Amino acid sequence: MTPTAPTHDPAPEEDPAAPARTGPPRPIRYAWLLAGTGLSLFAMQAAWDIPLLAWVYPVLLLLFARTGGLASTLIGLWAATAAAMLGWLLHAELTSPAILLIGLPLAAAQALPFVADRLLAPRLAARSPLLSTLVFPAAKVGVEFAVAAATPLGTIYGVLGATQSANLPLIQVASVTGVYGVSFLVAWAASAAALLWSRGLGDRPARTVAVCCAGVLGIVVVAGGARLVFAPPSSDTVRVAGVTVSERSWNELMPTFQEYDTLEKLVAADPEEMRARFAAVNDELLASTEREAEAGAEVVLWAESAAFTLEADWDRLVDDIAEVARRNEVYVNAGMSVYTEDSPHIRNVMVMATPEGETAWTYDKSNPIPVLEPYDAGPGVPAVHDAPFGRLSTVICYDADFPGLMRQGGAAGTDIMLVSANTWEGIKEMHARNAVFRAVENGFSLFRQASRGRANAVDHQGRTLATTDYFATGQQTMVAYVPTRGVTTVYAVIGDAFAWLCVAALAAMAAGCLAPFRRPRR
Repeated sequence: MTPTAPTHDPAPEEDPAAPARTGPPRPIRYAWLLAGTGLSLFAMQAAWDIPLLAWVYPVLLLLFARTGGLASTLIGLWAATAAAMLGWLLHAELTSPAILLIGLPLAAAQALPFVADRLLAPRLAARSPLLSTLVFPAAKVGVEFAVAAATPLGTIYGVLGATQSANLPLIQVASVTGVYGVSFLVAWAASAAALLWSRGLGDRPARTVAVCCAGVLGIVVVAGGARLVFAPPSSDTVRVAGVTVSERSWNELMPTFQEYDTLEKLVAADPEEMRARFAAVNDELLASTEREAEAGAEVVLWAESAAFTLEADWDRLVDDIAEVARRNEVYVNAGMSVYTEDSPHIRNVMVMATPEGETAWTYDKSNPIPVLEPYDAGPGVPAVHDAPFGRLSTVICYDADFPGLMRQGGAAGTDIMLVSANTWEGIKEMHARNAVFRAVENGFSLFRQASRGRANAVDHQGRTLATTDYFATGQQTMVAYVPTRGVTTVYAVIGDAFAWLCVAALAAMAAGCLAPFRRPRR
């Protein structure tokens, strides 16, 4: 017999796309984690944001996530996002136990894009380095969209793109994709940078990915700059004034809410006593409205819950507002708290009086803040009214943190969105910046009057028309000449199609990772 060579079962082919078994020394990994966590505290939609750091900190966290064991990676990422969440809550002055219980799951959600990248990107890298860098941005958009659309948190926290509100050329892409497009670009840049860092400048595929990402980003910025230069607002303007109760009057009323420290106590109090206490504030608002109308304002917006009335006196207050509107031929959009006999004993309402003395709308806040605001939610649709100079619409404060609600205003052809707000020191900047994106997304000018916060007015491309800080004035009043014609944006027509596309792409990439990898034969 002719001897034959011994046979052996072929060794299982190692998946070269699996995470590397070796990585940087442990001190280096944890230095990335600590540095990324620290920098993220300055890129979290707070007053101390440094927009550039939103492009930097994800790079460091991605480098940490793509190396080392899975267990240590998961623990480290959750610790990083929990630290950022805690920092934001402390800065926002939201530290009640109930709020903290909401914050911890939200922190875990913010870690998911890094986890998705850890699990999927290394497996995709051997097949397509470019595709591997899209995991993190697609997952980031998916999480942001899910939180905004399916939870009562909206875009109040964790939206990477929201840190770029001052970068007008970049954020013009939101008119097509919503704020999620800005988040995608920032996250993609971080992912491409992490790939180039880990492979080195000598790696041609990594350089190609970086050039591709930079090219797309450059096209977006140039196109946005061209939109600002060649298609600025060109319509006539209308003078809009925002008024807020003076600090003196508010301080005089504040003891009432300390004395009657529950809604039940307040509605059970002597009506004549409550009427007299509320009158000082309400009369001041009416006088401020007349002053601004005489100065030339055609629309006057009161801050959220600026006036106070018992339900039995509501009609009387509305009549007083209507009389001022009729006498001065001005639109008055009045924010008020209405205390009711029935539970939950309060409504947060905007009432618009027309120059004819008619009521154009009565709008209840659609998105009460979880835990902090006990009243029933409003209709979930912005109020709309056609004025001779353009279409007006309104929402209240936290409503503007929900892109889906605001898009209804854009789809309805709103020209000027009136946002009545009442915030506090810790969140005043974040709310004002978020409002810029709602204007760009939907093609309307936005005038936002905010007591105990930053009021701001922007045109449909995000340019600041006016801004005032309640805490820097004795009596906050803001005046702006606002364009009377908006534009139709792609986002207002197609909605969150880009966000859904990111979700679908992420699912497709995950499914692709389940297919067996075979190295091409040479």
